[in-house]
Amino acid sequence: MRALADFIMRGRVQATVFVVGCAALPLLFWLSAAAASLVFLRRGFKDASAVIAWALLPALAWWVFGDPRILMVLLGTLGLAALLRAERPWSRVLLFSIALGLVYGVVLGSVFREPIEALAQALAKALPEMLDGLYQKLSVGERTQLESYVAPVLTGLMAAGLQVISVLALMLGRYWQAALYNPGGFGREFQALRIDRVPALLLLGGMLFGPSFGSGMALLTPLCSVPLMFAGIALLHGLVAQKRLSKFWLVGLYVTLVLFMQLTYPLLVVLAIVDSLIDFRGIKPPPRDDAANGEG
Repeated sequence: MRALADFIMRGRVQATVFVVGCAALPLLFWLSAAAASLVFLRRGFKDASAVIAWALLPALAWWVFGDPRILMVLLGTLGLAALLRAERPWSRVLLFSIALGLVYGVVLGSVFREPIEALAQALAKALPEMLDGLYQKLSVGERTQLESYVAPVLTGLMAAGLQVISVLALMLGRYWQAALYNPGGFGREFQALRIDRVPALLLLGGMLFGPSFGSGMALLTPLCSVPLMFAGIALLHGLVAQKRLSKFWLVGLYVTLVLFMQLTYPLLVVLAIVDSLIDFRGIKPPPRDDAANGEG
Protein backbone atom coordinates (compact mmCIF):
# COMPACT_ATOMS: atom_id res chain seq x y z
CA MET A 1 0.00 0.00 0.00
CA ARG A 2 2.83 2.40 0.78
CA ALA A 3 4.26 1.77 -2.70
CA LEU A 4 0.95 2.92 -4.20
CA ALA A 5 1.02 6.09 -2.12
CA ASP A 6 4.59 6.76 -3.19
CA PHE A 7 3.62 6.35 -6.85
CA ILE A 8 0.62 8.68 -6.48
CA MET A 9 2.67 11.44 -4.85
CA ARG A 10 5.56 11.11 -7.28
CA GLY A 11 4.02 13.70 -9.57
CA ARG A 12 0.83 15.13 -11.02
CA VAL A 13 0.92 12.83 -14.05
CA GLN A 14 1.20 9.70 -11.91
CA ALA A 15 -1.57 10.86 -9.60
CA THR A 16 -3.86 11.67 -12.53
CA VAL A 17 -3.26 8.33 -14.24
CA PHE A 18 -3.99 6.41 -11.03
CA VAL A 19 -7.09 8.39 -10.06
CA VAL A 20 -8.61 8.35 -13.55
CA GLY A 21 -7.78 4.68 -14.12
CA CYS A 22 -9.39 3.56 -10.87
CA ALA A 23 -12.45 5.77 -11.41
CA ALA A 24 -12.97 4.14 -14.80
CA LEU A 25 -13.13 0.67 -13.20
CA PRO A 26 -16.31 0.16 -11.13
CA LEU A 27 -14.70 -2.16 -8.58
CA LEU A 28 -11.79 0.23 -7.90
CA PHE A 29 -13.61 3.56 -7.61
CA TRP A 30 -12.90 3.65 -3.86
CA LEU A 31 -9.17 3.65 -4.63
CA SER A 32 -9.72 6.66 -6.88
CA ALA A 33 -11.44 8.50 -4.02
CA ALA A 34 -8.66 7.52 -1.59
CA ALA A 35 -5.93 8.70 -3.96
CA ALA A 36 -7.71 11.99 -4.66
CA SER A 37 -8.11 12.58 -0.93
CA LEU A 38 -4.39 11.87 -0.41
CA VAL A 39 -3.39 14.50 -2.97
CA PHE A 40 -5.90 16.96 -1.52
CA LEU A 41 -4.80 16.38 2.08
CA ARG A 42 -1.14 16.82 1.22
CA ARG A 43 -1.18 19.52 -1.45
CA GLY A 44 -4.44 21.40 -0.89
CA PHE A 45 -7.21 22.14 -3.37
CA LYS A 46 -5.16 24.45 -5.59
CA ASP A 47 -2.56 21.81 -6.47
CA ALA A 48 -5.05 18.92 -6.39
CA SER A 49 -7.71 20.61 -8.55
CA ALA A 50 -6.25 19.38 -11.86
CA VAL A 51 -6.12 15.78 -10.64
CA ILE A 52 -9.67 16.03 -9.27
CA ALA A 53 -10.96 17.56 -12.50
CA TRP A 54 -9.62 14.63 -14.53
CA ALA A 55 -11.10 12.15 -12.05
CA LEU A 56 -14.52 13.74 -12.49
CA LEU A 57 -14.62 12.80 -16.19
CA PRO A 58 -15.00 9.00 -15.80
CA ALA A 59 -17.19 9.52 -12.73
CA LEU A 60 -19.57 11.73 -14.76
CA ALA A 61 -19.49 9.18 -17.59
CA TRP A 62 -20.65 6.47 -15.19
CA TRP A 63 -23.50 8.73 -14.04
CA VAL A 64 -24.57 9.16 -17.69
CA PHE A 65 -24.69 5.37 -17.96
CA GLY A 66 -26.92 5.22 -14.89
CA ASP A 67 -24.51 4.71 -11.99
CA PRO A 68 -24.00 7.85 -9.85
CA ARG A 69 -22.13 6.09 -7.05
CA ILE A 70 -18.60 6.71 -8.37
CA LEU A 71 -19.13 10.46 -8.55
CA MET A 72 -20.96 10.55 -5.21
CA VAL A 73 -18.20 8.71 -3.35
CA LEU A 74 -15.46 10.79 -5.00
CA LEU A 75 -17.07 14.13 -4.10
CA GLY A 76 -18.21 12.88 -0.70
CA THR A 77 -14.74 11.67 0.25
CA LEU A 78 -13.22 14.99 -0.82
CA GLY A 79 -15.82 16.83 1.27
CA LEU A 80 -14.83 14.83 4.33
CA ALA A 81 -11.15 15.38 3.47
CA ALA A 82 -11.75 19.14 3.45
CA LEU A 83 -12.94 18.92 7.05
CA LEU A 84 -9.96 16.80 8.04
CA ARG A 85 -7.53 19.18 6.32
CA ALA A 86 -9.14 22.04 8.25
CA GLU A 87 -7.94 20.20 11.39
CA ARG A 88 -11.39 19.08 12.42
CA PRO A 89 -11.32 15.96 14.68
CA TRP A 90 -12.30 12.57 13.30
CA SER A 91 -15.40 12.56 15.50
CA ARG A 92 -16.71 15.65 13.71
CA VAL A 93 -15.83 14.19 10.33
CA LEU A 94 -17.87 11.09 11.15
CA LEU A 95 -20.82 13.19 12.32
CA PHE A 96 -20.69 15.19 9.09
CA SER A 97 -20.80 11.90 7.17
CA ILE A 98 -24.45 11.59 8.26
CA ALA A 99 -25.33 14.69 6.22
CA LEU A 100 -23.39 13.12 3.37
CA GLY A 101 -25.43 9.94 3.78
CA LEU A 102 -28.66 11.93 3.59
CA VAL A 103 -27.53 13.41 0.28
CA TYR A 104 -26.63 9.93 -0.93
CA GLY A 105 -30.09 8.72 0.12
CA VAL A 106 -31.86 11.46 -1.83
CA VAL A 107 -29.84 10.79 -4.98
CA LEU A 108 -30.16 7.01 -4.75
CA GLY A 109 -33.89 7.26 -4.03
CA SER A 110 -34.30 9.32 -7.18
CA VAL A 111 -32.03 7.38 -9.55
CA PHE A 112 -32.93 3.88 -8.36
CA ARG A 113 -36.54 4.51 -7.39
CA GLU A 114 -38.06 1.70 -9.46
CA PRO A 115 -35.63 -1.08 -8.40
CA ILE A 116 -35.93 -0.01 -4.74
CA GLU A 117 -39.73 0.00 -4.89
CA ALA A 118 -39.77 -3.41 -6.58
CA LEU A 119 -37.47 -4.88 -3.92
CA ALA A 120 -39.51 -3.21 -1.17
CA GLN A 121 -42.72 -4.79 -2.48
CA ALA A 122 -41.06 -8.21 -2.56
CA LEU A 123 -39.83 -7.79 1.02
CA ALA A 124 -43.23 -6.52 2.16
CA LYS A 125 -44.82 -9.72 0.83
CA ALA A 126 -42.25 -11.76 2.72
CA LEU A 127 -42.80 -9.95 6.04
CA PRO A 128 -45.40 -12.46 7.34
CA GLU A 129 -42.88 -15.29 6.98
CA MET A 130 -39.95 -13.23 8.24
CA LEU A 131 -41.78 -12.08 11.38
CA ASP A 132 -43.58 -15.38 11.84
CA GLY A 133 -46.42 -15.08 14.39
CA LEU A 134 -45.60 -11.48 15.35
CA TYR A 135 -46.94 -10.13 12.05
CA GLN A 136 -50.37 -11.67 12.62
CA LYS A 137 -50.65 -9.90 15.98
CA LEU A 138 -50.29 -6.47 14.37
CA SER A 139 -53.31 -4.42 13.45
CA VAL A 140 -54.03 -3.45 9.85
CA GLY A 141 -52.74 0.07 10.47
CA GLU A 142 -49.55 -1.21 12.08
CA ARG A 143 -48.94 -3.58 9.16
CA THR A 144 -49.38 -0.73 6.69
CA GLN A 145 -47.00 1.47 8.68
CA LEU A 146 -44.42 -1.30 8.88
CA GLU A 147 -44.56 -1.89 5.14
CA SER A 148 -44.14 1.85 4.51
CA TYR A 149 -40.77 1.71 6.27
CA VAL A 150 -39.30 -0.93 3.95
CA ALA A 151 -38.37 1.31 1.00
CA PRO A 152 -36.81 4.11 3.12
CA VAL A 153 -34.80 1.58 5.13
CA LEU A 154 -33.53 -0.03 1.92
CA THR A 155 -32.53 3.39 0.61
CA GLY A 156 -30.88 4.15 3.94
CA LEU A 157 -28.91 0.90 3.86
CA MET A 158 -27.64 1.68 0.36
CA ALA A 159 -26.74 5.24 1.39
CA ALA A 160 -25.05 3.97 4.56
CA GLY A 161 -22.99 1.58 2.42
CA LEU A 162 -21.69 4.50 0.34
CA GLN A 163 -21.20 6.48 3.56
CA VAL A 164 -18.98 3.70 4.93
CA ILE A 165 -17.03 3.51 1.65
CA SER A 166 -16.45 7.27 1.70
CA VAL A 167 -15.13 7.16 5.26
CA LEU A 168 -12.93 4.14 4.50
CA ALA A 169 -11.54 5.86 1.39
CA LEU A 170 -10.69 8.91 3.47
CA MET A 171 -9.05 6.73 6.12
CA LEU A 172 -6.97 5.02 3.45
CA GLY A 173 -5.91 8.40 2.07
CA ARG A 174 -4.99 9.59 5.57
CA TYR A 175 -3.11 6.34 6.22
CA TRP A 176 -1.13 6.84 3.02
CA GLN A 177 -0.34 10.42 4.01
CA ALA A 178 0.89 9.30 7.43
CA ALA A 179 2.92 6.43 5.96
CA LEU A 180 4.79 8.85 3.69
CA TYR A 181 5.15 11.92 5.88
CA ASN A 182 4.19 11.08 9.47
CA PRO A 183 4.68 7.38 10.28
CA GLY A 184 2.26 6.20 12.96
CA GLY A 185 0.25 9.40 12.84
CA PHE A 186 -2.94 7.86 11.52
CA GLY A 187 -2.81 5.06 14.09
CA ARG A 188 -2.63 7.58 16.94
CA GLU A 189 -5.49 9.60 15.44
CA PHE A 190 -7.74 6.61 14.98
CA GLN A 191 -7.00 5.06 18.37
CA ALA A 192 -8.02 8.34 20.04
CA LEU A 193 -11.32 8.58 18.13
CA ARG A 194 -14.24 8.92 20.52
CA ILE A 195 -17.69 10.46 20.13
CA ASP A 196 -18.70 12.68 23.04
CA ARG A 197 -21.71 11.98 25.21
CA VAL A 198 -24.23 14.44 23.74
CA PRO A 199 -23.58 13.60 20.04
CA ALA A 200 -23.64 9.88 20.86
CA LEU A 201 -27.00 10.18 22.60
CA LEU A 202 -28.36 12.24 19.69
CA LEU A 203 -27.22 9.51 17.29
CA LEU A 204 -28.92 6.91 19.47
CA GLY A 205 -32.09 9.02 19.41
CA GLY A 206 -31.91 9.29 15.63
CA MET A 207 -31.57 5.53 15.32
CA LEU A 208 -34.45 4.74 17.67
CA PHE A 209 -36.90 7.57 17.07
CA GLY A 210 -36.12 8.75 13.53
CA PRO A 211 -38.87 6.56 12.00
CA SER A 212 -41.44 8.07 14.38
CA PHE A 213 -41.15 11.37 12.47
CA GLY A 214 -42.39 9.68 9.30
CA SER A 215 -41.54 6.71 7.14
CA GLY A 216 -39.17 8.84 5.07
CA MET A 217 -36.98 9.43 8.13
CA ALA A 218 -36.48 5.69 8.64
CA LEU A 219 -33.25 5.98 6.65
CA LEU A 220 -31.75 7.81 9.65
CA THR A 221 -31.40 4.53 11.54
CA PRO A 222 -28.60 3.06 9.38
CA LEU A 223 -26.99 6.46 8.72
CA CYS A 224 -26.69 7.37 12.42
CA SER A 225 -25.20 3.99 13.23
CA VAL A 226 -22.16 4.44 10.96
CA PRO A 227 -20.22 6.96 13.13
CA LEU A 228 -20.88 4.82 16.19
CA MET A 229 -19.66 1.69 14.40
CA PHE A 230 -16.36 3.38 13.51
CA ALA A 231 -16.06 4.74 17.05
CA GLY A 232 -16.54 1.21 18.39
CA ILE A 233 -13.76 -0.11 16.16
CA ALA A 234 -11.51 2.78 17.22
CA LEU A 235 -12.22 1.95 20.87
CA LEU A 236 -11.00 -1.62 20.41
CA HIS A 237 -7.92 -0.42 18.50
CA GLY A 238 -7.18 2.03 21.30
CA LEU A 239 -7.57 -0.58 24.04
CA VAL A 240 -5.35 -3.06 22.21
CA ALA A 241 -2.65 -0.39 21.84
CA GLN A 242 -3.07 0.86 25.41
CA LYS A 243 -2.94 -2.60 26.97
CA ARG A 244 -0.23 -3.72 24.53
CA LEU A 245 -2.27 -6.73 23.52
CA SER A 246 -1.56 -8.99 20.57
CA LYS A 247 -2.72 -7.87 17.10
CA PHE A 248 -4.56 -11.19 17.00
CA TRP A 249 -7.47 -9.48 18.78
CA LEU A 250 -7.85 -6.99 15.93
CA VAL A 251 -7.66 -9.76 13.33
CA GLY A 252 -10.40 -11.57 15.22
CA LEU A 253 -12.46 -8.38 15.30
CA TYR A 254 -12.43 -7.93 11.53
CA VAL A 255 -12.98 -11.60 10.79
CA THR A 256 -15.97 -11.59 13.14
CA LEU A 257 -17.26 -8.36 11.61
CA VAL A 258 -17.20 -9.90 8.13
CA LEU A 259 -18.63 -13.30 9.07
CA PHE A 260 -21.13 -12.23 11.74
CA MET A 261 -21.95 -8.65 10.82
CA GLN A 262 -25.54 -8.84 12.09
CA LEU A 263 -24.19 -9.56 15.58
CA THR A 264 -20.90 -7.65 15.61
CA TYR A 265 -22.16 -4.38 14.10
CA PRO A 266 -24.79 -3.67 16.81
CA LEU A 267 -22.27 -4.67 19.47
CA LEU A 268 -19.78 -2.09 18.17
CA VAL A 269 -22.52 0.57 18.21
CA VAL A 270 -23.39 -0.27 21.82
CA LEU A 271 -19.71 -0.20 22.83
CA ALA A 272 -19.30 3.26 21.29
CA ILE A 273 -22.34 4.59 23.16
CA VAL A 274 -21.12 3.17 26.48
CA ASP A 275 -17.62 4.54 25.80
CA SER A 276 -19.10 8.01 25.27
CA LEU A 277 -20.47 7.80 28.81
CA ILE A 278 -17.54 6.10 30.55
CA ASP A 279 -14.42 6.67 28.37
CA PHE A 280 -12.74 3.30 28.74
CA ARG A 281 -9.41 4.59 27.43
CA GLY A 282 -9.36 7.31 30.08
CA ILE A 283 -9.72 4.87 32.97
CA LYS A 284 -6.39 4.50 34.72
CA PRO A 285 -5.64 1.34 36.69
CA PRO A 286 -5.11 1.79 40.44
CA PRO A 287 -1.46 2.16 41.47
CA ARG A 288 0.26 -1.05 42.44
CA ASP A 289 1.86 -1.31 45.86
CA ASP A 290 4.59 -3.82 45.15
CA ALA A 291 6.33 -3.21 48.48
CA ALA A 292 3.19 -4.10 50.49
CA ASN A 293 4.07 -1.35 53.00
CA GLY A 294 7.26 -3.16 53.89
CA GLU A 295 5.44 -6.31 54.96
CA GLY A 296 6.08 -9.57 53.17
